[in-house]
Amino acid sequence: MSADHRYSRSLVLGFHGCDESIGRQLIAGEVTHLKPSKNPYDWLGDGIYFFENDPERALHFAVTAAEHPERQLTKGRIEAPFVIGAVIDLRNCLDLSHQQGIREAADALEALKISRGDKPLPVNKRANDEDDDIIVRNLDRAIVNYLHVLRKGAALSPYDSVRCPFSQGKPLADTSFFHEYSHVQIAVRNTNCILGYFLPQNPLSSPFQGLVN
Repeated sequence: MSADHRYSRSLVLGFHGCDESIGRQLIAGEVTHLKPSKNPYDWLGDGIYFFENDPERALHFAVTAAEHPERQLTKGRIEAPFVIGAVIDLRNCLDLSHQQGIREAADALEALKISRGDKPLPVNKRANDEDDDIIVRNLDRAIVNYLHVLRKGAALSPYDSVRCPFSQGKPLADTSFFHEYSHVQIAVRNTNCILGYFLPQNPLSSPFQGLVN
């Protein structure tokens, strides 16, 4: 395992796609926090999931979940797509956009292989025939969750959050690395990271709308 990370004190804005009833309850103070997610497609392990600085991507997620309940993108049914914002202090963050975080995940994978013996590893797989992104991330989830187990066993400070960029959707061109739904996702494990919730402004359309035929 790699050395313990320094604590992060950077603040970010996170956006969560959900049903409007849940967002309104949060703003009204009727519930304290969003519920942590523990689904097989939760790429970054257990936690409360946010799109970093991207309310439009969060809204797209909520709309997709509402229009395609058969994909089971959310535990509960979304009837009215909605976006809630949060001010997040990442604190002690496992950042998988940095080499140190990637090395620690690689170490966790090797340890996971050993721990399972002859039992095969979980497999990332497509949710259905139309899934080009392989969104059911059983393996990635197992790696991150086992990483947390290893840190606890080694008496290292637990991670408060996990952060990772993802390329998702179709590329903008055949050889382009830019994908239509790429984003940075955050899984908050420690609810003390969430300093408060807010209602964002309606996500804006593209600034080039009307200029492109």
